[in-house]
Amino acid sequence: MTTPFTTTPPPGHVPVMLAEVLQMLAPRDGATYLDGTFGGGGYARAILAAARCTLWAIDRDPAAIRRGEALQAELRAAEGTSRLHMVEGGFGDMRALLEERDAPALDGVVLDLGVSSFQIDEGARGFSFRHDGPLDMRMGDTGPTAADIVNRTAESDLADILYQYGEERLSRRVARAIVAARAEAPILTTFRLAEIIRSVVPGDRSGIDPATRSFQGLRIHVNDELGQIRSGLEQALDLLAPGGRLVVVSFHSLEDRLVKQAMHRAAGRLPGPSRYDPRSIQARDEAPSFRLLTGRTLRPGEAECRANSRARSARLRAIERLPLVDIPATSPTERRP
Repeated sequence: MTTPFTTTPPPGHVPVMLAEVLQMLAPRDGATYLDGTFGGGGYARAILAAARCTLWAIDRDPAAIRRGEALQAELRAAEGTSRLHMVEGGFGDMRALLEERDAPALDGVVLDLGVSSFQIDEGARGFSFRHDGPLDMRMGDTGPTAADIVNRTAESDLADILYQYGEERLSRRVARAIVAARAEAPILTTFRLAEIIRSVVPGDRSGIDPATRSFQGLRIHVNDELGQIRSGLEQALDLLAPGGRLVVVSFHSLEDRLVKQAMHRAAGRLPGPSRYDPRSIQARDEAPSFRLLTGRTLRPGEAECRANSRARSARLRAIERLPLVDIPATSPTERRP
């Protein structure tokens, strides 16, 4: 006896802008999709419920893979088979990961950038200063931790990380305070790091915790998030079949800027080279193979923002690969008598 498969996400996970993601992705029966950032599985569950499609899902977090395996079991119980294929790894390596498994061309890709709700809420992961825990911040289980970076990086390099990735304007002051504190004892917990940052960064009218930007900068650096985004966007666009769509939800300006640039470049919207540059002749002859589905970034509605505070900074962009156009063997001018 089968059990019904529902769109209800697991407790503690609320997928952001879900209705808009589904509208832009437009899942259809028989198609193949990729959720490059499985996380809590909210988008994956909704895509699988919206159409009788196949879904590949990537995540480098072993905990997310386990959640995906539970969703696979639920699908098997409901349908007798599983249309979900879980892949452990980073979405910046999606081409190699999918080619290893002989996955077909994709009819759609969705990326939910940044840290997941599960990672933030689990104090032992070290992503948030709201919970005291080890200063880890890794989305996977390999590579240097945030504690390694904080305790070993030179002051000037640490300041650059906080400024470039956290957009912390007082980054040099923060880096100096960190170096002074670690000389007394290693900085190993989220609470201690947050206290150090707060001691030198004053609060402001926004109500945002003074440690927010520095924590963001460390997290992005530890996980090479911007590198993953650059690589993942390029590969996702390349893997789309004609008519396929890429939908991306980002949460801060560094992410959104990369998404906007990649999509506008693919759609031929970025300024080309100078007309005196020989490359401009080639650029004019090459018609774009993509069209933007979102002229401007989409934002969540007021009701969603009230219900889920994490949705407030969300931004959605989408693009579609144009269908192939049949070109006649002879041109109209060649057919004239």
